[in-house]
Amino acid sequence: MNYPVNLAEKLGFNQIKEEIKQICLSPMGQEFADKMRFSDRFPLVKQWVEQVDEMGRILGEHGGEFPQTDYLDLRAYLSPLQLEGHYLSADEWRDWQRALTVLYETIRFFAAIDATEYPEIHKITQHFLAKGAESNGDFRQIIPIIQDLDRVFDINGQIKETASPALGDLRRKRIAEEQGLRKKLDSYLSQAYKEGWVSKDFSLTLRNGRMVIPLAAEHKRKIKGFVQDESDTGKTVFLEPADALAMNNEIKSLESAERREIIQILSKLSDRIRPLTPFLAHAFSWLGLIDFIRAKALWGAEHKAIKPTFIQDHPVVNWTDARHPLLEKSLEKIGKKIKPLTIRLEDERRIMVVSGPNAGGKSVTLSTVGLLQFLFQSGCLVPLAEGSTMGFFSQIFLDMGDEQNLENELSTYSSHLSNMRHFLQHVNEKSLILVDEFGTGTEPSLGGAIAESILEKLADKGCFGAINTHFGNLKSLADRQKGLFNAAMRYDTEHLEPQFILDMGKPGSSFAFEIAQKIGLPKAIIENARKKLGKKQVDFDKLLLETETEKQIWESKNASLALANEQAQSIKENYERLKNHVQEEQKAMLNAAKAEAKKIIQEANQRIEQTIRQIKEKAADKEKTKELRADLEQFVQKELKTVAPLKVVSETPGIVYANSPMAVGDWVVIKGSGDEPTLGQILEFKGKDAMISLGAIRSTIKLNRLQKIVPPKQQKKSTAPLRGIDINDRMAQFQLKLDVRGKRGEEVYVILDQYINDCLLLGVPEVQILHGKGDGILRTLIREQVRRYKEIKSIQDEHADRGGAGITIVQFK
Repeated sequence: MNYPVNLAEKLGFNQIKEEIKQICLSPMGQEFADKMRFSDRFPLVKQWVEQVDEMGRILGEHGGEFPQTDYLDLRAYLSPLQLEGHYLSADEWRDWQRALTVLYETIRFFAAIDATEYPEIHKITQHFLAKGAESNGDFRQIIPIIQDLDRVFDINGQIKETASPALGDLRRKRIAEEQGLRKKLDSYLSQAYKEGWVSKDFSLTLRNGRMVIPLAAEHKRKIKGFVQDESDTGKTVFLEPADALAMNNEIKSLESAERREIIQILSKLSDRIRPLTPFLAHAFSWLGLIDFIRAKALWGAEHKAIKPTFIQDHPVVNWTDARHPLLEKSLEKIGKKIKPLTIRLEDERRIMVVSGPNAGGKSVTLSTVGLLQFLFQSGCLVPLAEGSTMGFFSQIFLDMGDEQNLENELSTYSSHLSNMRHFLQHVNEKSLILVDEFGTGTEPSLGGAIAESILEKLADKGCFGAINTHFGNLKSLADRQKGLFNAAMRYDTEHLEPQFILDMGKPGSSFAFEIAQKIGLPKAIIENARKKLGKKQVDFDKLLLETETEKQIWESKNASLALANEQAQSIKENYERLKNHVQEEQKAMLNAAKAEAKKIIQEANQRIEQTIRQIKEKAADKEKTKELRADLEQFVQKELKTVAPLKVVSETPGIVYANSPMAVGDWVVIKGSGDEPTLGQILEFKGKDAMISLGAIRSTIKLNRLQKIVPPKQQKKSTAPLRGIDINDRMAQFQLKLDVRGKRGEEVYVILDQYINDCLLLGVPEVQILHGKGDGILRTLIREQVRRYKEIKSIQDEHADRGGAGITIVQFK
């Protein structure tokens, strides 16, 4: 058996059970929710969980067709119905009409579900679908009952006039008699109005089931009849005229006959349904079960719970992103997110010794382990990540909270020891133990020694579990004892705040001195406490603190390195894609140029041959030959002219500049590109930008940053060789952070312009510009310059912990 007896309440399972109960649509489903229990029978638990998983998938695919209302509990009517002569009233039949309809629709809904895809749901439904000995009653037998009810009752639940021929005749006769009586009484009332025997705001009314007229008491003898009633003041009497007596009696007689006919109709309906009461008892119980499974499925969907992998004969905890459902829901209400836990308990590492600071999440870790295992073995889906594995435990033992017992004169520590005695007597290899604040409640040295001895024995018994502690001797034991291992709740050593993340495989510090310093305890007291504690313990805690700090630093660096590697890979992919694209375009352009040149040469040859032929045909006429030569010269000048030399403006080593307007195909140099200028060829113009070919790639550059030059093939042989962009060199030298602190404004313009162009060239998604805070002048200048680029997606400050307004983050589209 689980321990203690109120384990479900301590773990919070009862609260979850209440949540599931509230989702149920019927009292039958709520009864099933009340009966939710932990089970140590694996086949039963497996069936429960698979039912809920299948129901969740059914609702996800066909939820809109599932009946959602009129889940009425009719079981209280079934026993009386088995008695001959008992019949249901009209009001009761109205509930039956709705309840039987939803029962039929629900069974029909599951009859249409694929049995091979949802085998567990099919198992609990097939009895209503089968015929013969294996059936509990074919659900189609309730169709005639529903049809009879529809024939008898209208949509408002009133018995129809067509329920039987006799009822129709009786109602028509009664209506005719009532109309005749009303006509007669109206004539008496009109006379009373004229004679002033009654006020004109009075009308016909019923008294003692008979239709009468009101009269002033002093005039009651003016009309012969019978006084059926009078007002409270006695000033008005309600008179039945003598000649209306017979008509009222006839109406009363017809009403009695109508009631007898209705009873006969209701009795026949009751007789029809009486043989079906065993089937209906089973059917409404099944409807409650379906309602209960549906509620568990909806609860699981709300908490993003899954059906984990099952292991029957091997206790194990192999969970990823485990979440405490109650804590997660509470945090969501205040706009916070829970920190999921990854927990591994297996053969060689069965008992986890969790340490760390107070309020760091140790108790939540224990509660999460206990509650999720309890939920699973109660037939629920569990809030874990896909790929998690649930083992199976025969029992769960919990020691958590202050359990003082004044009646038995037990202190808190005595209560803990009593629990440990029970653990040692009953745990086995299939037990899960959970102990909070292990060993506390007495003198630390004695409590730690006893706790160490108990923990050794529990480890020898082969059980699984987790314990929380601050005792250093238990952390040391976990490092050397087989079956035990350390775990720690992560702590932010820089800001002295818990992070609620579980780190497996290492002990944690309580950070007592650091926390005391944070809350403002005098430094002298803290230093005095260090001296009293002893150098060995202080050094141990210091080592844990340094280890935690270094771990966080390296994790941050690893994250940065991973980001840099990802960006480098992205740049490489962009480069390869651009390179292939440029090579294909260059190849296409070269082929087009060759074809054009070939066409021009062919046309030139044709012209020359034509000119020679014409000269021969004209017998070398001097004037005609001269004319033909002039035509040929004109063709050469028009079609085969060479590019005229450009006017040289200035000359630097390796480059000859020109001042003529730039056009497509011209060679240009990028201004401010360093000692070895970057050259390119203009491919097209885009407003104030130009698309230029830079070696094997293309890039868009501002026109004001370009200077036209003499094409390299027309420059002197003595000039230095021209070079394009070495993309590999740019990638190798590129940095994701640009530091411009201390630079002047005019320097920053040039540096920043080149840097942003390199970013666009290399396809970098995000960079940082380090400019410092100061008066904000440099920051404003940089952001104004960067905003001019339409390729910029966003500009924002770095996080306050990593530089804040002193660093600008630039993201590219």
